[in-house]
Amino acid sequence: MSVVATAERTAQERVRRTRSRHRNRNELDPIRISHIATHEYDLDPACISLVCPSCRTWVPINRPNGQPGRTKLVPHHTEKAGTANAVVCKGGSHRRVIIDVDVERWRRRLAEGLAETNGRSVNRVTRKPKVEVAPAVMQILSPLLDAKAVLKTYEAHTRNCVTCAPSGRTRCADGSRLAHLVAHKRRTEPARRAALTVREDLAEQREQSLWLLRELKWASTADSVRRADLQRAHDALVVTLQALTPKKAGGPQLNDWERADLMSAITLLATRVEQLSQ
Repeated sequence: MSVVATAERTAQERVRRTRSRHRNRNELDPIRISHIATHEYDLDPACISLVCPSCRTWVPINRPNGQPGRTKLVPHHTEKAGTANAVVCKGGSHRRVIIDVDVERWRRRLAEGLAETNGRSVNRVTRKPKVEVAPAVMQILSPLLDAKAVLKTYEAHTRNCVTCAPSGRTRCADGSRLAHLVAHKRRTEPARRAALTVREDLAEQREQSLWLLRELKWASTADSVRRADLQRAHDALVVTLQALTPKKAGGPQLNDWERADLMSAITLLATRVEQLSQ
């Protein structure tokens, strides 16, 4: 047998890999899901992950072959994907994770929380209020002044303004507005006065109608009120006459001053009864 054939049948030595169990080991204590806030982990089988306590980054959880003892965080770094020479997070990479939370219970609580949050959320769009443009000074003064007042204002402005000429050929901005306002007031003054007269007549008619209504209501109740006043005055007169005449023969007698006061009261009550009886 040749030397070449012997060399082909002999197995060559391979480059061996390190198979140490401590190559991907993290010496920190395992992360317990029950000790983490609810919003910092996700137990959905499609994207099971949690927030790394060291770098505060969402990191997937590696569960090879479904073995709980080998549940670890995958190696990760905080830089963007594709960054050259990125530094691996040593505190969170290959760190063990203990899932000591009931997945079904967590899923139910998540559904209840989402329903409650959706119920509190407002879908109504709040529109920004439209800001109205402030009216000009002339627009504010227009309904408050009549034709004479506007004319006086225009004349005072013409006397004090350097730009506004007496001939009216050149005017400033305020002078032009006042001139237009004077022309507008002269044109609309008759209609304004007629409308004001109509409003005054309507107001007077309304007052007269209210007065007539009040008189009609009083006329409907005047008889009952008069009878009540007459009965009240008659009762007071009877009580006063009884006070004038003593109940017992040997009782105390009234002096002259008391008798005079009673007689005056009796006279007034009798006059009142006579007036109401007419």
